[in-house]
Amino acid sequence: MLVNVTIPVYNEEKILSSSIATLHKFLQDHCRFEWEIVIANNASIDRTQEVAESLSRTYSGVRVVYLEQKGRGRALKKVWSESSADILSYMDVDLSSNLYAFPPLIEALISGGFDIGIGSRLLKASTTRRSLKREVISRCYNLLVKAFFFTKFSDAQCGFKAITQRTAQHLLPLVEDTGWFFDTELLVIGEKLGYRIFDLPVSWIEDLDSRVKIVQTALDDIRGLIRVRQNFRRGIYQKNPTQN
Repeated sequence: MLVNVTIPVYNEEKILSSSIATLHKFLQDHCRFEWEIVIANNASIDRTQEVAESLSRTYSGVRVVYLEQKGRGRALKKVWSESSADILSYMDVDLSSNLYAFPPLIEALISGGFDIGIGSRLLKASTTRRSLKREVISRCYNLLVKAFFFTKFSDAQCGFKAITQRTAQHLLPLVEDTGWFFDTELLVIGEKLGYRIFDLPVSWIEDLDSRVKIVQTALDDIRGLIRVRQNFRRGIYQKNPTQN
């Protein structure tokens, strides 16, 4: 059982080395499955590529993929589509979500009980440290997702997710967004087509150096929600004939 752990990065030369060292040691010490770490460099213009290549030579099981255009969704779609791993996952480079949530997230998919696993900052058992502004925006956005689609999953945008290879093969071609809305689009389509989502509470600490432009991202997300709802009305999304 091979698990892919993708780390999308853009201009992260300062924290990339420490994060990969921490993640690599954790996976070695706490995970019973085989794994690979893929650093997906989203067209960084600093020394991120140089640092990433050095890390790939230093640590076993670490490799680098370079993309000429930015976009977290674009990076995940490329790496996941090209990976032969049984389980595909990603997490933010700042490791905001506590790594001890990673093994149970993956085990839920390995067991066959779930198709997609997500870390949630909004369940009762979750603990978060972030600004009031980010907290309000996050909760309002997730309420908006539920209002549009009556979804059951709790947190669309936490950077801590996993998906089975079989599920990804069906869903990735249906997801159009290449940026931050990628997560929401994947989850909404997945749940509506009957894929089982494991919602796991996590401990999460806000990255004060986040690259997310909140207002622009919010506007893009609303446009994405409207587009996906229109696609459902047009019958664009179809269930996989081999899906249980």
